[in-house]
Amino acid sequence: MIHKRAMTSLFCASALMLGLSACSDNKAPASEKPASADASASGTLDKIKKSGTIVLGYRDSSIPFSYIADNPNQPVGYAHDLQMKVVEAVKKKLDMPDLKVRYNLVTSQNRIPLVSNGTVDLECGSTTNNKERQQQVDFSTGFFEVGSRLLTAKDSGIKDFADLKGKKLVTTAGTTSERYIRQHEKELGIGEIISAKDHAESFLMLQNGRAAAFMMDDILLAGEKSKAKDPNKWEIVGTAPIHEIYGCMMRKGDTGFKQVVDDAIKATYSSGDINAMYKTWFQSPIPPKNINLNFEMSDQLKALISNPHDRDE
Repeated sequence: MIHKRAMTSLFCASALMLGLSACSDNKAPASEKPASADASASGTLDKIKKSGTIVLGYRDSSIPFSYIADNPNQPVGYAHDLQMKVVEAVKKKLDMPDLKVRYNLVTSQNRIPLVSNGTVDLECGSTTNNKERQQQVDFSTGFFEVGSRLLTAKDSGIKDFADLKGKKLVTTAGTTSERYIRQHEKELGIGEIISAKDHAESFLMLQNGRAAAFMMDDILLAGEKSKAKDPNKWEIVGTAPIHEIYGCMMRKGDTGFKQVVDDAIKATYSSGDINAMYKTWFQSPIPPKNINLNFEMSDQLKALISNPHDRDE
């Protein structure tokens, strides 16, 4: 009689000869395996239909677009509200009124891979639409336009980028602001650039004195400023060297799903609902501290709402 272990070894050897990858108790890490291997082949709408669930990517500190306030399991924000408009459109498109929503936290560094590999169906946060990223994912109709500026203490003496000479600057890793400032750090004479893991950590480094200024999109700086113990101690300064448009991310080449997403956003614009949403998140007290950002809608955003597009400029 052949011992059970010997039988197992014999089977594994045979499998190896046949080019099989059996006989291993080790599973591939979840991050290396897409949530739905056939998502790109069958389309996101098919994936959602089969699973009964749509997976939404969210940020935990991109105030006021997508962040965690009072409930650790429920993101809120302007971009999140737009995302939910898309969810309602998907429910109608698929005739699935009971469609489930599952949230997946993303960061500046992993958001594109998680969308590309099928882990996340839709990401609406504070992601800039640019040509480099368009090679990896598709972007929806734009929903916000920003300029990258500086957050600093009012008594820092910093009024623009030229004042950063010899000083430490913090920005968030994986962002277009980080890429821009690293390309220009020598000409600006910046003493050191620190890359933090997220916006909250960037602002913490500024508050703790580890950096003299924090570079990021102006509205995100306003969001971080609102969380400070004394918001009046800080100010947003500088002439924005780059202007960018935010969009929702989807897997590349999925025209059917993109159409649903774009139509939902455009309908929010044409109905006028976007004005109430904007007032809620940019001109009213918002959680968790009920601070009003008092951020006027720019002429650029008004133009984007009047003439929606998915271009990067």
